[in-house]
Amino acid sequence: MSAARRTTASGARRGAGRRLPYWDPEDEAFWEREGRFVARRNLLHSVLSEHVGFSVWSMWSVLVLFMSPDIGFAFTPSEKFLLVVVPTLVGALLRLPYSAAVARFGGRDWTVFASAVLLVPTGLAAIFVQRAHTPLWVFLVIGALAGVGGGNFASSMTNIAAFYPRRHQGWALGLNAGGGNLGVAVVQLLGLLVIATVGDTHPSYVAGAYLPLIVLVSLGAALRMDNLPMPRGERGALREAAGHRHTWWISLLYVGTFGSFIGYGFAFGLVLQSEFGASPLQAASYTFLGPLLGSLARPFGGRLADRFGGARVTFVNFAAMAAGTAVLLVASVSESFPLFVAAFTVLFVLSGLGNGSTYKMIPAQHAREAEHAIASGANAAEAFARARRLSGALIGVAGAVGALGGVGINLAFRTAYAGSGSGNLAFVAFLCYYVACLVLTWVVYLRRRDDGAVAGVEPARMKIAGRV
Repeated sequence: MSAARRTTASGARRGAGRRLPYWDPEDEAFWEREGRFVARRNLLHSVLSEHVGFSVWSMWSVLVLFMSPDIGFAFTPSEKFLLVVVPTLVGALLRLPYSAAVARFGGRDWTVFASAVLLVPTGLAAIFVQRAHTPLWVFLVIGALAGVGGGNFASSMTNIAAFYPRRHQGWALGLNAGGGNLGVAVVQLLGLLVIATVGDTHPSYVAGAYLPLIVLVSLGAALRMDNLPMPRGERGALREAAGHRHTWWISLLYVGTFGSFIGYGFAFGLVLQSEFGASPLQAASYTFLGPLLGSLARPFGGRLADRFGGARVTFVNFAAMAAGTAVLLVASVSESFPLFVAAFTVLFVLSGLGNGSTYKMIPAQHAREAEHAIASGANAAEAFARARRLSGALIGVAGAVGALGGVGINLAFRTAYAGSGSGNLAFVAFLCYYVACLVLTWVVYLRRRDDGAVAGVEPARMKIAGRV
């Protein structure tokens, strides 16, 4: 490698556009000398941006708890569920273009934009949520704009995956996503704080608190993040990944894990109000705990997958989610509020663990295919460059499809409560899906012994692939 190409990552920060001229995290000497420090700095600001994005995205799960006749809103439970469905849907649809934007504009530049644009839906929410008798369609439009916060996840994960070597991606991606997912819990804690201190008639305080945070996060990304060198082939990676069968298998699994996390996170407060008649204060007192624990669990799901294999951890996790949903159904039928809250909280934790383990399956799957290509005579550097490119694209696809699972969960709740006043039919549907994911994981990723690497256990040659 030429001396010119060996320009240090730290020195590259002085270059035009803050684009690093060289980046190879699989080169252990480079990684230990400076790569890991640059990666950690970018990871920190990526987490902050994604965290605020998740908060804005899930803000309507909190704001709807305030919408009562006391402040001039007489929306039905069905209309409130619609208000949390819309941002979920828009956020899911934006994840693919957000993921592709990293290759086109650079991780740093796109993070700055994706953070700053959150000022629009947040500012509008702060203004209109306090105006009595505002029609539903206005809130639906603002909620749709809040969906941009959901797109942050895909661009952030795609960017961070490229910063870290495969041996650390499970932990790094889990930490990045977990820190972002915490935004769901934090905005709900903020809602609880507002209700507990000034009452349930000041929802604008929740939105207004995020305006200065968005400015600070945007400035931090602009000043401290870097763009990675991106090969031209990166721009066609999404199209290539779309034709890959494992893209869709893993995406279906991610519907069960992340779809559950974000769907339950958006709906939990409304479910407590619809199922047990909880007041805004009672609902807000419980809704933050599940997302908080689920977010903290995500990095450990990645860590467990690094050690035992993504598919093995995912398989056990879906078995536990199916059991937890059965308990939730029992709690609903018996009208046991403590058991209901406890079972829901456990499901949040399991969804967080499953998020981390499922995402670990992505780089492991493509690394396995690179191994097969090399064994057939392919160039090692090209094979693993393709694996990294497709892994980044699959992260975007899985993130988008998984978020659509959150839409499905909220629509299932909306339908169940509108039809019977109970969420039992929705819980049965979720149970069936978890069982289907359990079977899919076993059949596609665990049944054959030679699928160990696909499960997330990388053989020695994969770990040194960047130096071949």
